[in-house]
Amino acid sequence: MTIVEIGLPRRLVEFAVDGEAVRVPEGSTILDACTAAGKNVPTLCYGDTLEPANACRVCMVEVEGSRTLVPSCSRKAEPGMVVRTETDRTRLSRKVVLELLGSATDLSTTPDVADWMAECGAEPERFGPPAPPSDDRDERRPGEHEIPDGMTAATVRQPVKVDNELYVRDYGKCIQCYKCVDACGEQWQNTFAITMAGRGFDARISTEFANPLPDSACVYCGNCVEVCPTGALSFKREHDKRADGTWDESRQTATTTVCTFCGVGCNLTLHVQDNEIVKVTSPHESSVTHGNLCIKGRFGWQHVQNRV
Repeated sequence: MTIVEIGLPRRLVEFAVDGEAVRVPEGSTILDACTAAGKNVPTLCYGDTLEPANACRVCMVEVEGSRTLVPSCSRKAEPGMVVRTETDRTRLSRKVVLELLGSATDLSTTPDVADWMAECGAEPERFGPPAPPSDDRDERRPGEHEIPDGMTAATVRQPVKVDNELYVRDYGKCIQCYKCVDACGEQWQNTFAITMAGRGFDARISTEFANPLPDSACVYCGNCVEVCPTGALSFKREHDKRADGTWDESRQTATTTVCTFCGVGCNLTLHVQDNEIVKVTSPHESSVTHGNLCIKGRFGWQHVQNRV
């Protein structure tokens, strides 16, 4: 059996994953161990700079002795634990979750999701064609639900929110993973400009009183865009280029440099297509930024180029 060790020298916990012995530092999660062992456990809501939210339920695995499947992104490794990532039970769970997400949400810009669906045989279309987009989701009151027509699949589709020149909110792609809320709130920015509103299927990410972003507490750091796993939040330039069919990641280069706006030393990764900066990210492993930036670092690059 293979022994896998990750992290800095600490007390190690040994347990089994799919028949292989794995040793990880105490406090590591099952997902940490699976990743280190080269096992591809799919997940949508997990973020390496955020505390696990346990929202998407795609990363569920089977633990011997546990009555239910457990989320590998948050379940800590324990000595002697026996974990199975590929069983009939886990595959069925992922299939159903991906089908429900795919029938209700536009996952067209979600990385790897098409491969995951193919692997587990997910068929979101079996729930019927998507219902027409709704333009009143922000006005819906908790507890008041429309009776479905039974002919279409209920969706969260709605018009794209374009109310500023920096980033776009396409909540038809939102899976409510809470990552943007956590990044805006107590885990990083502490601005608390957005939160969950509504209940049940009408739940959605919203500003206070559903105000436009310019009228909210948003400081445009873009850290919510950085952690969004589905493209529900995207740079305005990326949104525009996708809309006109010119967005092509295969033609883009990524160059990491240092922000010059102040002396903090934040790392920037410039994504360039056709000699034009189309978006800016930050390395998550950076000890300075951990993937986070301010408005200048994230969006203050327009002066580099002059678009007519």
